[in-house]
Amino acid sequence: MTLLTDVSALARAVRRRLTTWRYVRAVNATVAGRGEVADGGFEVLVFFPDPQVNLYQVTQWYEPLRLLHERHRVVVVARSARAAQRLLAECPVPVHYLVKVADLEEFVVAQPMRVFAYVNQNSRNFTAMRFTRPAHVFLNHGESDKAFMASNQVKAYDAVFVAGPAAVRRIETNVYDAHRANLVVVGRPQVDVHHEGPILPTDGRTVVLYAPTWEGDRLSNAYSSVASHGEELVRSLLATGRHRLIYRPHPRTGAQSRPHGEANQRIKSLVAAANRADPEAGHLVDELGRFGWHVDAAHVCIADISAVCYDWLATSKPLLLTRPVAPEAVVDPGGIARAVPLLDAIEAGRAADRVDAMLAMGPDGDYLELVADHFGDTTPGASMARFLDAMHTVITERAAAQDARAGQIEAEQA
Repeated sequence: MTLLTDVSALARAVRRRLTTWRYVRAVNATVAGRGEVADGGFEVLVFFPDPQVNLYQVTQWYEPLRLLHERHRVVVVARSARAAQRLLAECPVPVHYLVKVADLEEFVVAQPMRVFAYVNQNSRNFTAMRFTRPAHVFLNHGESDKAFMASNQVKAYDAVFVAGPAAVRRIETNVYDAHRANLVVVGRPQVDVHHEGPILPTDGRTVVLYAPTWEGDRLSNAYSSVASHGEELVRSLLATGRHRLIYRPHPRTGAQSRPHGEANQRIKSLVAAANRADPEAGHLVDELGRFGWHVDAAHVCIADISAVCYDWLATSKPLLLTRPVAPEAVVDPGGIARAVPLLDAIEAGRAADRVDAMLAMGPDGDYLELVADHFGDTTPGASMARFLDAMHTVITERAAAQDARAGQIEAEQA
C-alpha cells in the first residue's frame, strides 16, 4: 500500500512538473513575441508571486491600475507561469514574468522605481519587500471585518490603503503601535468601475446575489456559509417563482474543505434543476467572470463576512449577512454587523422571506451611516479619484526622498 501511495505521489508530481513546463514555454513564447519591457521606465511595480487560483486578488485592480498607468508607468510582476499567462492575455498594463530573485533585482535596478504595491499579505511578498528604495504600499483585495484585516503585518508597509474610517479604527484598535500616518483612506475604487455582464430579463423578479466566501485555511477565517447555509438558502429562493438567483461562489471554495466543495456542487445542481423546471427563471451560476456586474444587476445581496459584502455595501442596497457557525470566526459587533441583519444557519430556509422584508423596509439611517463610515464619499468617481491622488502623492514623495538621498551621497563623496 505504501509503495502504491509513493508511486501515485510521484506520478502526480511528474504531471505537475510537465504542466508547469508547458505553461513556462507558453509564457516565454508570448514574451518573446511581445518583446522585453525592461526599458519601460516603470515607477510602480505590482508584485504578484501567487499561483493562478489567487488571480482574483489582482484582476479587480485592472481598471485602477490602467488609469494609474496613464500618469505613472505601472508593471505587474508575476512569478507563477500560469498566472503570468493569463495576466499577459488580459491585464491592461505591462506584465513581466520573473522567476529568479536575481532577475527581479536586475529588473528593479533598471527602473526609476518609486512604489512596490501588494494585493495580499502572503509570505512570498517578502521576496520583494527587501528592496529599500521604493515605498511599499498595501492595496489589499477588498475591505472586510475578517480578522486578518487587522493584522500586525500592516506595520511592514510604508502606506496601507484602507477604505474608510472604520478600517482605520479597526487597525488602531487591534494592532499595537500602528501608525495612523501610514493609513491612507481611499474608499473602494472598484465601485467606480462599470463591468459588462449578462442581460437579465426585466420581468419583475427580485434578483438576489448569493456570493459566499471560501472556507478559509483556519478556524478564525472560517466565514463561509456554503456548507452551513447554502443549500437551504438557495432552495428557499428558487422555490418562490418571484426571485432570480445569481450564485457567485468564491474561486477557492472547496480548496481546504471537501464538505464545502461538495455543498458547492449540490448548490449548482439545484440551480440547474430549477432552470430546467422553469426555463424563464433565468437563475445563474457565475464562476468565470470578474466580480462587478452583479452589483448593478441584483436588488439584494446575501453574503458572508468578506470583501463582497463591503463592495455591495457601497451601493446602499439591502444586504443580508450570514452568521458563521464556527465560534472562532468572530463577528465584530462594532463592524458591519451593527447595522446589517444577520442570517443564522437554522433560518437559512427563510431566506426568501427575509429578502422580501428587507426590500419592503428600505435602508434606514443606521445603514446609510454605516456606508459612510466604511467608504466615506460614495459619489460616483470619488473613490477612484482618491486612489489615484493617493498613489500620486506616495510616488512623488518617494521620488523626492530618493533624489535627496542621491544628492546627499554625491555631496559626501565629493
